[in-house]
Formats: sequence, C-alpha cells, structure tokens
Amino acid sequence: MLITEETFQAFLKCETKTFLKLSNGVGDQSEFGIWQRHVVEGFRKACGIKLRSNLRDDHHLCAPPLVQSIENSNCRLILDCVARSGEIQSNIHALERLPPSSGKAKHSPFVPIRFVPGEKVTKHDKLSLAFDALALSAATGKLPPFGKIMHGTGQRVVRVQLAGLMKTARSVVKKIAAQQAGGTPPQLILNKHCAECEFRERCRRIAVEKDDLSLLSSMSVAEVRRENSRGIFTVNQFSYTFRPRRRSKRSAAEPEKYHHALKALAIRESKIYIAGRPELNVSGTPVYVDVEGVPDRDFYYLIGARIKNGDSYARHALWANEEADEREIWASFLRILARVEAPQLIHYGGYETVFLKRMKERYGAAGEGTAILEGLISNAVNLLSVIYARIYFPTYSNGLKEIAQFLGFRWTDSAASGLSSLVQRAKWESYADPGLKQGLIAYNAEDCEALERVTAAVARLCQKADGAAGPRGDDVVHTDSLKVKSSYRFGENGFLLPEFEQINRSAYWSYQRDKIYVRSSPRLKRISRKAPARTQRSLPINTTVECLAPELCPACGSNRLRKHGKFRKIVYDLKFSRTGIRRWIVKYEFRRYFCLACAATFNSQPRRQTNSKHGLDLLAYIVYQLVELKIPQGTVANGVSRLFDLPLGRNAVNKQKSRAAEIYKGTYEGILERILSGRLIHADETKVNIKRGSAYVWVLTNLEEVAYLYSDSREGGLIQSLLREFKGVLVSDFYAAYESIDCPQQKCLIHLIRDLNDDLLKQPFNEELKELVRDFAVLVKPMIDTIDRFGLKAHFLQKHKAGVERFYRKLAKADFKTEMVVKYKKRFERNRAKLFTFLDYDGVPWNNNNAEHAVKAFAMLRNAIRGASSEKGIRDYLTLLSICETCKYKGVDFLKFLRSGEADVEQFVRRVK
Repeated sequence: MLITEETFQAFLKCETKTFLKLSNGVGDQSEFGIWQRHVVEGFRKACGIKLRSNLRDDHHLCAPPLVQSIENSNCRLILDCVARSGEIQSNIHALERLPPSSGKAKHSPFVPIRFVPGEKVTKHDKLSLAFDALALSAATGKLPPFGKIMHGTGQRVVRVQLAGLMKTARSVVKKIAAQQAGGTPPQLILNKHCAECEFRERCRRIAVEKDDLSLLSSMSVAEVRRENSRGIFTVNQFSYTFRPRRRSKRSAAEPEKYHHALKALAIRESKIYIAGRPELNVSGTPVYVDVEGVPDRDFYYLIGARIKNGDSYARHALWANEEADEREIWASFLRILARVEAPQLIHYGGYETVFLKRMKERYGAAGEGTAILEGLISNAVNLLSVIYARIYFPTYSNGLKEIAQFLGFRWTDSAASGLSSLVQRAKWESYADPGLKQGLIAYNAEDCEALERVTAAVARLCQKADGAAGPRGDDVVHTDSLKVKSSYRFGENGFLLPEFEQINRSAYWSYQRDKIYVRSSPRLKRISRKAPARTQRSLPINTTVECLAPELCPACGSNRLRKHGKFRKIVYDLKFSRTGIRRWIVKYEFRRYFCLACAATFNSQPRRQTNSKHGLDLLAYIVYQLVELKIPQGTVANGVSRLFDLPLGRNAVNKQKSRAAEIYKGTYEGILERILSGRLIHADETKVNIKRGSAYVWVLTNLEEVAYLYSDSREGGLIQSLLREFKGVLVSDFYAAYESIDCPQQKCLIHLIRDLNDDLLKQPFNEELKELVRDFAVLVKPMIDTIDRFGLKAHFLQKHKAGVERFYRKLAKADFKTEMVVKYKKRFERNRAKLFTFLDYDGVPWNNNNAEHAVKAFAMLRNAIRGASSEKGIRDYLTLLSICETCKYKGVDFLKFLRSGEADVEQFVRRVK
C-alpha cells in the first residue's frame, strides 16, 4: 500500500473517500472536480515559469525520477520531483535550494514549495505542504527547516513553519495505514465535501438506504458519533428522542435552541414543526436579493433582485465583467432601490449579509441612496435566521433549494448549485461564452423566485404560531401541542417486554414481603396477615349546638312563625386546654321556619363556625404547623389524621391554608399599608421555585412589621410602584432596582464590608486595597461604638460626619493604580449620599439585617415547600407568613393570635398586653 499526497488530501476531507481510492474505487467525476484539476494544473505551470525565469538552464531541473538522484547536484530549483520512501510518496511541486549559510557548506538543504491557486491559504494546504516535507525528509534523511506556498493570482509566497504541522501529518499517515490494514471501511458520514466528491452518488445512495444519521446536514461529525455511541444510527431512531420542553417566562426572550431530533421528527412525520414564536417582520416593500460571487477572491459579480410591482414582479440582474465593475453594479443596485417605496431586503443565509457590509466598507453609498443605505442594512431580513431553530421543514437541510423544492418550486436546471456556478463563471472568464452568462443570470433569478416562495410560506407559518398552543392542521404542528414527557418521574414504569413487566412486579417491596419473605420467617408471616378492612366509623359527637331561632320574619317582619323541619352540620375541630389538645366534634342543628303571614321560608341564624366542616381551632393548628413550624402539607395531614383520628388529606390541608389566607387578607393589607406609611423600610428580595419555573419574593419590613410580596421577576417595577409615595428612609443592599426610588436611602454597610473582606482575601498583597479597607474600618468602628452606647440617635452620631468628610477628601486625592481599588473608589463616590444616612436620622440602622432576618424565615419555609407550590399557593403562604413574622416582631404568639378570632394584630397586641 502506497500513501500518496492525493490519498493524504482525500483523508483530510473524508475518511471514506481515502478508503475507496486505495481500494481502487471509481466514481463519477464532477464538473467542479474536473474544473478544479484544470485550474491546479494551469497554476502549477504558471508558477513553474515564474520560478525558472530568473535562473540559468543548468540551475533548474524538471521531473527527475527520484529526489535521491538530485541530492548532490548543483541545481537550485527542481520542479515536479517525486519523493518516495517506504509507504509514502509525494509528487512535490517544487524544491528550492537554500543559499549556503557559510562558505564551507558544500550543499544547502532543499525546502518544498506547493502551488495553491486559491487566494487564501487553508489549513489543508499547509498540511499538504507538511506531507511533502515528510516524504522529502524520509527520502533524503534531512528535515527541511520550513516550506513555502505560492498562491493567488499574484503568485504571492507565504513562508510556513513545519515543526507543528509535521506531527499532525505523521498522525494522519498512521491513521490511513491503520485503516487499510484493518480492511474494514470507515463509518460512512456525509459532510460538506460530498458536493464536490466523485463518490457522492454512491455514498448518498447508501446513506438514504440506511437512513443514516449523517443525512441531517446540521449535525457535526462529533454529534453524529455521540448519538451512535448511544445506539442511535438512523434518522428514524433519532426522531423518537425529541422531548418537548416548557420554557419559563425568564427564558422566553432567549434564542431557541436548535433541536436536531425535532428535524428528524419532521422528516419522519413529513410535517412542519414550529418551536417557540417565529417572527417575520416585513414592514416595507419586499426586495428579494440573491448575490453570486467568487468567495476565494472576495469578488461579487452578480446581484439579482426581484421586486413586487402590483400583480407583477420586476427582475433585475446586475453583472460585473471584472472586479473593477463591482462598484458600478453596487451603485446601480442602490439606484434601483431608491426608486422603490420603503424597500426592505430579504435574503437567505449569511453570504448576502457579508456582501452588504463589505459593499458599505468598500464603496459606501457609491454616490446614490445615502439616505437609505443604513436603513437597508439594519432592516434587511435574513430568512434563514427566522427559520433556524424555530421552523423545522421535513428536509435534511435548511438549504434554500431543499426547502423550496419541498414547497413545490423547481429549478430549470436541476443540477445547478453554488459550486456549478463557480465553474460556469470561471469558464465564462476564459471563453466569454454568452450562453454561460445567461445560464448564471437565469439560475440567480430562479433563486430569487424560490426565496419569495419560501418567504410567503414562512409568513403563513408565523401567523399560525401566533395563535394559542394546539394542533395547527395535518401538515403543521407546534411543539407546545406535544405532550411533555420526562424520563425522571414517579409512578409505574412501562416496559416494552412483557417479561420485564413480570420481573418488575416481583420486585416491589410489598410483594417481596407478603409473598417471598414470609416463607422463610414465621414472624413475618404473622405480621403479614391482614386484618379485615373496617368500615368508616362515625366519630362521637362532643357537643350539640342549636342555632338561634329568629324572632321576626326577614321578609315581612311578622312574628307569626312556625317550625318547618330541621337539618344539621358536623364540624370537625380541636379543643385546646392548659395541658394538651384533643379532638372536638360539634353538631350544629338548624331549624327551618315558615312565615304564616307571607308564606316565606328561612333558616335559623347560622354561626361563623359552620362556614366549613373544619373548625377555627383546627384551622389555627394547621396554619401554625405550616407557617411557623415550616412542616410540609403532607406531613401535617398525616399528623392530624394519626394523632386526632380526623379524616384529613393533603388537599384538605391546602384548602385550609387558602381559607386562612382569605380570612386574613385584610390583616395582611393593613400590615403592608402601615409599613408603607411609616418612616423606615428595610427591603430585600430572594428567589423561589414554583411549579412552572421560578419567581421572586420581596420583603418589606420596619422594626415591628413584615410584609412579603410575590413577583414574577427580579425587575424593580413592583417595588418602585409600591414606594412611589414613600418619603421615609429606605434601607437596602446595592441592587440597582432601588436606585430610582425617590427617598433618603441607607445602603447596608455589612454588604460593603463583606465585599471588601472577600476581595482582600483574594488579593492579600494588594497594599492599596489594604489601606482603603483599613481607612474604612477606622471610620466605621467609632460609629458602632457610639451606637452601642447611645443607640440610633442622630444627636450622638452627628459628630462622625467630620470623619466621613476626611475619608472622602483622602479618597478624592488618591491616585490608585490597581483595578480592584479603582472600582471601589468609584463605588464609594457613587454611593456617597447613601452610605451614612443613618447619621442624620433617629432610629435608622446602618445595616439591612432586619430584612435579611425576614428573608431567612421565608428561606426556611421555601425549603419545606421545595418548589411544589403554584403561584397562588405561594401568595397564600406569603400572606400568612407576613402575619406570623409580624407577631414575632411584636412579641406575641402566632398560634394565640390565630385562635383569638382577631383580624388586626395591633388590636390583639393591645388586648394581651
């Protein structure tokens, strides 16, 4: 087996291609491949002529049989030299002898030169040069110090260092040798090189027959192999791995992630799938644009445009014969757009995006259309960006050709493509055949027409996506309508094999204990004997209450009343004593009355306790356990059922919590109103997880009351609206949402001190930071000493304002060099009016620990909830927790308040004290 430079270059592009070539496989030569070889041969000849032009005839040699034969010759240039050693052989384009480094050296080494017609030198070109050097060093025993690449129309020379590239080249050679030694063809994976490969039809046919995963062109080789390692090899298999996900409100604004599995599902179902809410914003006159160019030369030779004019379309094709004409076609394009009312460019892919930016950089407005140029570029719509990750057509790629063909559009020349257009342009430049030019213009015009077809389809799909989630018809499906499935769930597992189903049933704990373990243990056998199921017994009534009889008829006021039947209601409750709690069941009896005067019927007066089948003391006990003791609802339900033998489930506990929140809604609103109308507010916020995602809880507190508020996000709209009329002092951390609140503010100095300390630990040798921290500590410590002695009284704290002034004067004069200290200097100066507000007001703390303490109380409750609550459930919890913490701040018992029947905490405090 012989590894040549052709084999080496093929392996860099596709391992399968290398295997087929070494196995003497024969493919269909593509037009692009034939043209490419023709260009390479012509460029090699031109470069050879240029290199020989400055040498005498006896100083260059052409096509010697082996490089060893010229090693000791006096040639300075060798063209088309074959270097072979062992299993590798390279046809080196040229060898150039270096000038001698000293007069004593008899022969200087040769360096390889590779001729590359492209304007840009790629990594593959450099690796091919490294392969030449590898073959040269193996043949001569001498490693060339570097290599050269001649490239482009100007035959520019690039010097390439070979040390690192040689290592990669050797690795590739070893992989090729191992592949052929194994005799097994590599895994077939379609890639971008397939478009120009002679084996493309063979590989494509095999991939389609196998339904190979690499048919999805958006998947990288690494992604395909990762799925293969999981046992997924076909598009059909891959389609079953798609799992729809619900996006939270916080992530709704983030870009959609591209789902390869959803693309596979669209292909399997032959339907269009929509993810998220795609938007196509076309506000002006659509101008469908397609540009043709030669990427290697950064040259654009054809601008095609399709503009709707009433019921017809105007077509434009602006052609550049040579690069000097590029400015003119750009100017003509702008003049055409200047005649269109509110033009909006629509294109497909990033090629036209780059084109617009480069034309602006090269020529600007080109003398025309200055007013619309900026707007054209900023308002241009890349249709591919609208489709990507949002609209999944049942096509293997998101290419314009595949999607347009799916929508029914057909090109006149089915073989036309971007690569073929490069060949046709190159041929036209060589032969100036008018037929070639007309073919390119026609292909460009059909691209514009196909773009219009796809744009219309995307616009319809965007309109469907704006509706409510649900099925969109037989051919369009929104992912929101798909059932969300999760691999992580509780409940019974479903098994594909019935044998697994039976084995799984045999593994249950109850089955093992009742059927298996009892056979080896008489004790377990006795335990496992089930007692006969007992019927639900009636609980004994502790007391019977007869509701008051009315004195007059509520309809006519007559006292001529007659009893007319009776009914009852059982209320389950608890009774508290000095030494314990017991179950207490009350039967309430109601009489029905008939008015002899007006024939009206009505009931005796009901009591407050009969509004629910659960009494108020039981309600107080449940709320106390949920809110103050932070016990989960299921545990509370089990405890009540077990200890008091009351029929109470988790749902009943949740209903009692909601009932209590409704009862004490006015109490909560009164607490919040008193906080907002006071002279001091501490504010803080924290995150909470709920069933649909995450949200935030804000806490407002003064020294005696606490109010918790629910918010969908951490944005400051809620807190800013609440504190719009507040004129007291706001104590908070450094979160930016508080900045726009118009009131005196005190920033928490503990937060600032912690930040300073953390950064000082990170940079213990930063002397500037040490000095700043020391100065701040010296400033604050006397203030704390005064507060410890006299309390939060401005009369005693005013003396420290002089120290604050000295601190800031020193800070202003300091010229700090380290980035960290400069940042703190700006922070101190920015918050100067908010760091020492407590010196001017009585009763204003210098820290936000009051709010942080309230946040800790909610954090403990949050741990008990564990994200299992809804938004309404969290709001109910916050209402009750506000009352609970307010009771603690005021020094009264929360449970006693709940049992008291009071609706105002202030009145309850005055009563008990």
